[in-house]
Amino acid sequence: MATVLPQTAEMDALLQHQCTTISKELLHAPGPDFMDRCFVPSSRTPQVLRSLGQLYHHGRLAGTGYLSILPVDQGIEHTAGASFGPNPMYFDPENIIKLALEGGCNAVATTFGTFGTVARKYAHRIPFLVKINHNELLTYPNKYDQILFGSVEEAWNLGATAVGATIYFGSEESNRQIQEVSQAFERAHELGMATVLWCYTRNNAFKTADKDYHVSADLTGQANHLGVTIGADIIKQKLPENNGGFAALKFGKTHPGMYDKLASDNPIDLTRYQVANCYMGRIGLINSGGESKGATDRDEAVRTAVINKRAGGQGLISGRKAFQRPFAEGVDLLHAIQDVYLDSSITLA
Repeated sequence: MATVLPQTAEMDALLQHQCTTISKELLHAPGPDFMDRCFVPSSRTPQVLRSLGQLYHHGRLAGTGYLSILPVDQGIEHTAGASFGPNPMYFDPENIIKLALEGGCNAVATTFGTFGTVARKYAHRIPFLVKINHNELLTYPNKYDQILFGSVEEAWNLGATAVGATIYFGSEESNRQIQEVSQAFERAHELGMATVLWCYTRNNAFKTADKDYHVSADLTGQANHLGVTIGADIIKQKLPENNGGFAALKFGKTHPGMYDKLASDNPIDLTRYQVANCYMGRIGLINSGGESKGATDRDEAVRTAVINKRAGGQGLISGRKAFQRPFAEGVDLLHAIQDVYLDSSITLA
């Protein structure tokens, strides 16, 4: 099928781009047989494979090897008023689930509280991805630290197919977060659930006067590599916007090839470097849909999907662009994202 793409010079360039950095032949590309190729040979148990199968075989992208997930944890991360003020219907948790269902998503990712209010009604209708830790912003002055809001056992009792967590790599608290999430993911796998890791970088020093290296390909790529190392089944990462964070900030270990052979300034090549750090795609990379900016949201979401797909990624996890607008428009935006992955003419670069 064909999707409606923005008619811009940039979109034409993205669709025509040929990657000359990391060859597509080196990737474990998404596809209908992805689980058999990449998860079955691993140490994952039959129960975990069953849960992964539920994720990969639900919604409009079922059986394609791609994922479209609706995440709504911003009521904690950004305050409920700021998040749901644009569309107050989402103060009612049931409408979050309804949006994911109507939007054809593979899963819905949200909080213990949201799932706890509707679990018996919806656990059998769409895979639950319980976000087990959050950064709460009611403390004054604000601090940035992902803390556990519940247990893996509680997520399992809610009927969760998967658990998700965030690590702020580079932060003062990252060592504790790595240990907590590693243990939580181990327990989730013991209980047969899949695991999804939000691999965010956070350190005030990563942002300079002229550039924000929190979205640098080299820093986010290394965050991805740490994420797959601790056992995440799916990696969630922000789309890269620049490169050279290690060199500019003068820390870490680098090689010239990281910048002149393994990546270029093209967003597809930058994202492919992120995919490469996910064991060359053996662990799927889903990129963030980003904040809502209004009228341009649909085109921006489609652009991100095209970049992710052509780079070798496995999909998008898009929240604010979908739920901070009228319900029907949110459904349409989610479908537009999914149409990119259903469009066979949009191929690996």
